[in-house]
Amino acid sequence: MSAVTQRAGWSRLPLRAAAFVVLTCTTILGVSGWREWAARDAVLKAAEAEMANVARSLTQHAEDSLDLLDSGVVGVVSRLEMDGTGPATIAKLGNLLEARKKAIARIHSLAIIDDQGNSLTSPGTIGSTFSDDAFFRYHQLSPKREAHVGRPVKSLLDGEWVITLSRRFNKQDGSFGGVVLATTSSGYLSHFYEQFEIGRNSAVALMHGDGLIIARNPSNETFVGRSVSDKPLFREPDLQRPKGAYHFKSSLDGAERVSFFNRSSRFPLLLLATVDKDELLAPWRAAAISRMLYVLALVMLIAVIGGVLVRQLQRGQRMAVALAEKEAHFRLLAEGSSDMVTRIGLDERLRYVSPSSVRIVGWRPDQLIGTPALAGINPEDLPEVQAIVDAMKRGEKEEARLTYRNSHRQNGEIWLESTMQVTRKDNGRIDGVVAISRDVTEHKKLETRLEMLAIEDSLTGLANRRRFDERLKEEWARAYRDRSSLALLMIDVDHFKAYNDEYGHPAGDACLRRIAKIIAAETQRAGDLAARYGGEEFAVLLPNIDAASCAGVGERIRSAIHDAGLVHRTNLAAGCVTASIGGATCRPVLERTAGVASLVEAADRALYAAKDAGRDRLVMSGEVASVMLKASGQ
Repeated sequence: MSAVTQRAGWSRLPLRAAAFVVLTCTTILGVSGWREWAARDAVLKAAEAEMANVARSLTQHAEDSLDLLDSGVVGVVSRLEMDGTGPATIAKLGNLLEARKKAIARIHSLAIIDDQGNSLTSPGTIGSTFSDDAFFRYHQLSPKREAHVGRPVKSLLDGEWVITLSRRFNKQDGSFGGVVLATTSSGYLSHFYEQFEIGRNSAVALMHGDGLIIARNPSNETFVGRSVSDKPLFREPDLQRPKGAYHFKSSLDGAERVSFFNRSSRFPLLLLATVDKDELLAPWRAAAISRMLYVLALVMLIAVIGGVLVRQLQRGQRMAVALAEKEAHFRLLAEGSSDMVTRIGLDERLRYVSPSSVRIVGWRPDQLIGTPALAGINPEDLPEVQAIVDAMKRGEKEEARLTYRNSHRQNGEIWLESTMQVTRKDNGRIDGVVAISRDVTEHKKLETRLEMLAIEDSLTGLANRRRFDERLKEEWARAYRDRSSLALLMIDVDHFKAYNDEYGHPAGDACLRRIAKIIAAETQRAGDLAARYGGEEFAVLLPNIDAASCAGVGERIRSAIHDAGLVHRTNLAAGCVTASIGGATCRPVLERTAGVASLVEAADRALYAAKDAGRDRLVMSGEVASVMLKASGQ
């Protein structure tokens, strides 16, 4: 290379270096801006997810409330169609309805209305008839027998806004006999919504399918009964799906809102949960400004140093090499600025800690440098991390990624994900490890939540079949190890297919949820497990309990299901929903050749014996033979 060419090459080096510095600074600003925008988007997505959970929960609450109203209405309709509307029948039903109303806070009023729109249960207390009400006209004109959920109206009793659920009942000749009406108040729903703390300027609104507000928190009195049918939520085609996120600007205060709507699949209801966008983004905005100021300071520092590097490049190749090394060093710092970067020496002590350590673990770099690198790791995770570090020091691994629990100065314990890479001297010998760590605590929480969803039955809230099978194996092994007993109850709802055929699958689902609550109430010990085994069949696992105690639990469950009084006309023996129960107990240590299947088989045989013996009874596995003999008449 000639001297002229060499000088020309050197003359272009400062320009190239300057371009590189500008590109680096631009990249850092661009990446930082993108990360902040991604963080902002993550905050909004998390808010949407939280609003979705609130919307789903409150929609389920509204459906459960209407199911509760309907369960009482169905029984009254059945009694009226069998016994008529004579004074004696109305008096008995009036007392029953009044007792039910006092016992259940969700019920605002219950009434029986004749075919002329007059109240039979509260004669004289209401100044006008119901004959002009929409729900009455609906049943008067429609022969349909299912429950009808009406628009919100003001109660004739006390002027409070209520939502109505009604069913038609017929006379003996099949003609229209009147309506059984149940209501729940807007005030009750609004008060229930106050329990959900989702932000200072948040709001929850339950609306009828035609756009009338049923209940709202806050300011329920102001908004109940108001129509919002002209809003995009009821007009725009892309918002007519069952559920979804909904961002809009409030016409009341001009605030941007982040919300999630959920339409009930069973009733004409729509639940909208919203939170103020500015309030939601305020913490992110403050943190983003702080971080961007730090990035700007870092960019300015790099720019200044870049200027020095450009000038030093003009002094010679030797200085250029040295400056290139410094440039690489600062580039490394820039690329790892958002995560905690640490350098670990062969003595396993921290040689370098980046400033982001304050955000990640709560400690300043000067407080960590010189301390043992693995000191804050959870003792249960420490052996795995120590083994990987030892392998990297021996040259068996060049890089590794691992997740572990680590102590935080203020927040107790967090989850960290660290990427480690070996560093070497010029002669190739290992001189330490560089680790880049980030906080993944929220991600681990999400994983835990997803694991819970995988083991829970979505209809009843009990454990699902998968969870039951896992726990059965665990409890069998524990009972074998502890030389203790293990008991199992198999529960089957009697004539449930007929129940579904008679009342419909929504009523069947409500029945299963009610039975699940009864079973759960009787399994309160720490080791007990109630599960939905499949369809209308449930299983209860009872560790460390003898046959007598197991039978006691089973009998309480059977009795509680029977006493719940869920009307089941096709169950001719009882007239209400009942269950057959089979129970079995064993001591695994005494049954070395048997497995977990033996306990299930024994309880299952007892269950079928209970069914064969007439249903609505409990049979323990040791009683199967005698029960079958009695059932056969021997």
